[in-house]
Amino acid sequence: MGKKKQEKYGTNDAGGGAGTDAKMSGKQYEEELYRLHVELVKLQEWAKATGAKVCILFEGRDGAGKGGVIKAMTERVSPRVFRVVALPAPTEREKSQMYVQRYIPHLPAAGEIVIFDRSWYNRAGVERVMGFCSEEQVDSFLRAVPLVERAIIQSGVLLLKYWLEVSEAEQTRRLQARINDQRKTWKLTDMDLKSYSRWYDYSRARDAMFAASDTEESPWFVVHSDDKRRARLNIISHMLDRIPYEAIPRKKPKLPARQKPQGYHEPDHPYRRVPDRF
Repeated sequence: MGKKKQEKYGTNDAGGGAGTDAKMSGKQYEEELYRLHVELVKLQEWAKATGAKVCILFEGRDGAGKGGVIKAMTERVSPRVFRVVALPAPTEREKSQMYVQRYIPHLPAAGEIVIFDRSWYNRAGVERVMGFCSEEQVDSFLRAVPLVERAIIQSGVLLLKYWLEVSEAEQTRRLQARINDQRKTWKLTDMDLKSYSRWYDYSRARDAMFAASDTEESPWFVVHSDDKRRARLNIISHMLDRIPYEAIPRKKPKLPARQKPQGYHEPDHPYRRVPDRF
């Protein structure tokens, strides 16, 4: 990586568009995203070639745009390299385990980039606010998590942590849109509705989490995500700046000549065709 890439994709400030009111056009967004997708493919090939291990955590308030960022990041790369992990609620067996135990098997092996759509920080956020764990369990987690992350990093994993911060007004608008749009109703759970009323409990939990786990070794990067397009671009470019990848030389493929039919004819029997309705 280096100076040239930082000049092309901006600084290491993952601000998500804070400080600018100009609306980004769809055309400008698609052009910038295309360029970043090209770099993500280079990152993918570098990870495969070098055996690099990258782990990216996305946390934030409900409706902050985590899913949109992850979709933008992964839509043009291989799911075998870019793995998205979004764990369901723990089973009774998992509840009896050491807290981070169920996350450990999902950490990247060589040549993998793992993206956590929420992570072990559930304990410091939703579990704390909604009363799914005790304050003693939260305190124990916050004391232990810097040590756990140090062990992860020392094992050779490049760990990046992003917090998406959305304003109260924008969160309300997005959650209301989920209620009104039948394509989005699956995104709104009973837990989301209960969490919505506890804005300041989440603020206090976030602040305590940052105080305990924002370290020089494993810092948090905050992204203001009211402007979804800018937030996505800023996060991807910031991530690329933080990873020392290089373009792997690759010979441009050329399609070979296709074989001759050698007497082959399409069969006469009808296929079960999908009707033309559009």
